[in-house]
Amino acid sequence: MPTQGERYPAGGSGGQLGALTRQQLQDLEKKEKTGAQKLLDVVIVLLPLFCGGIALLEYLLVPDNSMNPQPNTYVGFLLVLAAAYLCYCVFAAGKLPRGERAVYEKVRYKAPLYAALFLLLAFYDYLTLKTGVLTQPFVPCMNSILNIAWSDRAYLIECTLHTLRLLFLGYFIGVAVGLVTGITCGYWERAHYWIDPIIKFLGPIPTATWIPIIMVVVSSLFAGAVFVIALGSWFAVTVASMTGISNVDKDYFEAARTLGASERQLIFQVAIPHAMPSILQGCTQAMSSACVAIMVAEMMGVKAGLGWYMTWAKSWASYDKMFAALFVICFIFTAVTRGVELLKRRLLRWQIGRTA
Repeated sequence: MPTQGERYPAGGSGGQLGALTRQQLQDLEKKEKTGAQKLLDVVIVLLPLFCGGIALLEYLLVPDNSMNPQPNTYVGFLLVLAAAYLCYCVFAAGKLPRGERAVYEKVRYKAPLYAALFLLLAFYDYLTLKTGVLTQPFVPCMNSILNIAWSDRAYLIECTLHTLRLLFLGYFIGVAVGLVTGITCGYWERAHYWIDPIIKFLGPIPTATWIPIIMVVVSSLFAGAVFVIALGSWFAVTVASMTGISNVDKDYFEAARTLGASERQLIFQVAIPHAMPSILQGCTQAMSSACVAIMVAEMMGVKAGLGWYMTWAKSWASYDKMFAALFVICFIFTAVTRGVELLKRRLLRWQIGRTA
């Protein structure tokens, strides 16, 4: 079945053929919404702006329970978020007259989550700065976190770059070795016989267990951290690749051999393409494992990175810096994981089109 941008033939006058995209076909199949339903959609789309106003009023009108220097930083942060969402809404609304509803539908779908985010920020500010239920400075308010993140931005950027270098180096090494191991074990029974016990022995061992051993054995803490990250990624990709190759229907191999396919063609044109969904799922799991492993490695050994920054800030009781690094970690790892998911969907767009 054609994917999002591909065309479907449709009958036209005079024997000519028109073309409709899958999105246009879905729009034709949908029932026309009533006036009340359309009004409800508009209300839901505007709901994040309303909740953003609640968060802003809560911060400005409710008295502070503790010191709050440079109070306008958080105000600017809320306004930037609201302005970004408003621009997103205007962009989506601008496409409606041309019949392009995909962006608007996405905004409509995500709007409740964005509204909940603003309410969560207001609730967090109320518990920290306004009432002190969460005691400062042990749990700093958002304004303090934003101020310290901005003032210490140069150091945070340096630690972020170190973390990303370590993350991707270990991840890609683990994925590369995992693909070779998994495809070999999945395709050749003899290799599976010898390597599978090693996988079962090393794979279930938690990442943190390797830290003391690595710190003693290797001469470089950076190399040891790369090994720990690569090991977790290797296990996830190996198991997924081996499972995917093993589950390929044997009839495909027999048909390819009948047509004269070589062993190389059987691997790269039959086995790997059919196992690609499992392989990419393993790559996604490997990224999650790598994100956990890098924090453990940085907190235990290396002398730079966001994990090290958090440990260093905690030792000096700089809890605002610790929370700032935590938010940066959450943002980066969410973006990286999202990127892997988008790559997976891009490579498997034929599968999405088939199941749509």
